[in-house]
Order: sequence, then structure tokens, then C-alpha cells
Amino acid sequence: MSDNNNLSFVTGALIGSVVGAALALVFAPKSGREIRSDINVGTRQALDKVDDLRVNVQEKGTVYVDQAKIKGSELKEKGTELTKQAIDSTTKLTKDVTEKTKDVAGDVTEKSKDLAKDVKSKSKDVTDKAKEVASKAKNLKENAKEEIKETAEELKDEATEKAAEVKDKATKKAADVKEEVEETTEDVKKKLNKDE
Repeated sequence: MSDNNNLSFVTGALIGSVVGAALALVFAPKSGREIRSDINVGTRQALDKVDDLRVNVQEKGTVYVDQAKIKGSELKEKGTELTKQAIDSTTKLTKDVTEKTKDVAGDVTEKSKDLAKDVKSKSKDVTDKAKEVASKAKNLKENAKEEIKETAEELKDEATEKAAEVKDKATKKAADVKEEVEETTEDVKKKLNKDE
């Protein structure tokens, strides 16, 4: 918002300077050659100020692009870290479930030979359940990894687009200001030429 205020202020100052200079030249007791010389000097100064403003706006646009890229990289790193944590948690859970399944199956077999068929059936159910849990955990891990990657890419793309928009707007505004100054200069020259 302050960039717009600065730009408006600079634009107003430039236009005011040109109009003030033109009025001063019209009412000053100088020859036509001196007035034209003064107008040329004023025009060059105004164009130099516009060029300085354009350079400043382009530099700020570049800074915003760099900041957006850095933020996108940070988000991508956070996404990678979260993915790694999810993988580690899933691996540990799978390992724990598998170990507990084996322990339960072993204890049941030792304690009750009479229920061996029943224990085998339950052990198989537990193993199937462990596989199902492992499969679900794997799917969750893959889904989380893909979502994090997509979100990071979307944020990076959005940041790059916003930076490009800012740069385009700044360049257009600088061109508009330059065009206004040139038009005002032309108007002042025409008026001075009429008055002669």
C-alpha cells in the first residue's frame, strides 16, 4: 500500500513540477530561445526522474520474486520433513503391530495345544489384520506425501504468479507515468509555441 502512496506522490510531484515550471516560464521575462532551453532542461529532469522510478519499481519486483521463491522452498522443505515423519511413524507402527502379532501367536500356541486350530485361525486373522493395517498405513503415507508435494508446488506456483503480477503492474505504472510526463511536456511546448 505504501508503494502505491509513494508512486502517487512521485507522480503528483512530477506533474506539479512540470506544470510549475511551465507557468514560471510563461510568466518569466525571457526570450523564446531561453524558454525553450529551460523547457528542454525541465523535460530531461522529469524523464530522468521517471527512469529512476522505473528502476526502483523493477528492483522491488525482483525482491518480491526472490522472497516468493525462498518461501516456496521453505514450504517444500517442511513438506518433505512432514513426509519423512509420516513414513517413520508408519514404519514403527507396522513393526510394532507385526512384533505383537508374532508374540500373541507364540504365547497362544505354547499355552494351549488343545486350541491349536483355533489359535492358527486367530493368528491368521491377526496377520491379515496386520497386513491390512500395513497396507492402509502405506496408502496413507503415499497420499500424505502426494498431497504435501502438490500443496508445495501450488504454493510455489502461486507465489511466482503473484511476483510476476507485481512486476508487470510496476512496469506498466512506470510506463504510464512516463507517457503522462511526455504528454504534459508536449502540451506545454505546444502552448509555448502558440504564445510566441
